[in-house]
Amino acid sequence: MERSKCPNIDCWSGHRMIGCAPAFLRATDKLPAMAKSEAPVFISGESGTGKELVARAIHYLSHRSGFPFVAVNCGSFPDTLLESEFFGHERGAFTNAQARRDGLIAQAHGGTLFLDEIDHLPLKAQVDLLRVLQDKRFRALGGAFERECNVRFVAACNSSIGPLIDSGGFRADLFYRLCVFTVTLPALRQRAEDILPLADHFLQKHCPTNLPMPSLTSGARDALLAHVWPGNIRELENAIIRGIYLSQNASIGEDDLGLGIEARGAANREAPHSFKAAKQRVLEAFERDYLDRLMAAHRGNVTNAARAAGKDRRDLGKLLKKHRVDPKLFAVGRTGAA
Repeated sequence: MERSKCPNIDCWSGHRMIGCAPAFLRATDKLPAMAKSEAPVFISGESGTGKELVARAIHYLSHRSGFPFVAVNCGSFPDTLLESEFFGHERGAFTNAQARRDGLIAQAHGGTLFLDEIDHLPLKAQVDLLRVLQDKRFRALGGAFERECNVRFVAACNSSIGPLIDSGGFRADLFYRLCVFTVTLPALRQRAEDILPLADHFLQKHCPTNLPMPSLTSGARDALLAHVWPGNIRELENAIIRGIYLSQNASIGEDDLGLGIEARGAANREAPHSFKAAKQRVLEAFERDYLDRLMAAHRGNVTNAARAAGKDRRDLGKLLKKHRVDPKLFAVGRTGAA
C-alpha cells in the first residue's frame, strides 16, 4: 500500500514537524517569524499535541540555536526547591547547600528556557518569574550580586489558563508578559489528515534497523482514523511502537495497535456510512476553526467579534464555551479581558 505523504516543516537538522491539516498549518506557519524575535511565546494545547517540539522549533530557528535549550516541568519541583532550581544557590545558602550550583536560568544562558505546565507554578514563584521578565536580572540564593538574565522564555500549558486567572490562581500580569506571541496547537482529532502521515513517520522512527519495516493493514489504518486520540500524538506514537513489536508478521493489524474497546467504539460511531455522525464532526470542526480565526482577527474582543459575526454576544459566548475557546489567549498586548 502506498505510504501517506504530507509536507514537513523543517525545524532544525534531523528534526521536522509533520502536518498538512489546515488547523496545524495555521498554528505553525508563523513560527519562523516568531523565532526572529526575543519576545516570550505562550503555547497552549492538550497534552501530547507537541508543545515542546514547537518550543524547540522556535529555539533552533532563532539566533540562539547555538546555545542551550533547557526544558522544565513547572509541576515537578516542591515549592521549597523552586527558587533554588530557577536561580541557583551559593555554598551555604541553606542546609545541605554544600557547593555552589547554577539554576535553570544560568544553565540556559544565551539560549531558551521552556517552562512547561506553567499553570502549575506556585504564586510565589510567579512573582519571582515576573520580576525576572521585567528586570532581565536575577540573584542566586545566598548570592551577593545580581546576574544578567540572557534567555528567551517560552511557556506552555495543557488547558485554558483563563479560568485560573479569573480565580486568582495565576497572575494576569505574568500571563500578559509571557504571551507576546501565542501558539494554539490543535488536538489530533482536529487534524485527521495528519494521522496516517504521522503513523508512517513513527514506523520509520521506531522500527529497528536490523528488521524490515512492517506496513499497516487497511484495518489498522481504518482503526487509526476512527480512534478519538485523547492522548493525541504521544498516544499515536505509543500505538505504533506497540504495533511494531507485537506484530507477528510483515504487517501491523488493528489488534496489534492495542487501541482497545475505545477505538472500536469510535469506529462504530464515526464510520463513513453514518451520515449523522459525519455531519456533526464536520460541523464541529468548522465551528472551532471559525471561532479560532474570529478571535484572532479581533484579538479576543468578544463584543467586536460578535458584531462582525452577526451574532448576539451572549450566544457567541456560549459557542466559545462549548468549544473551549478562551478569548484571553488571543488578546495579545491587552491589559484586561474582552
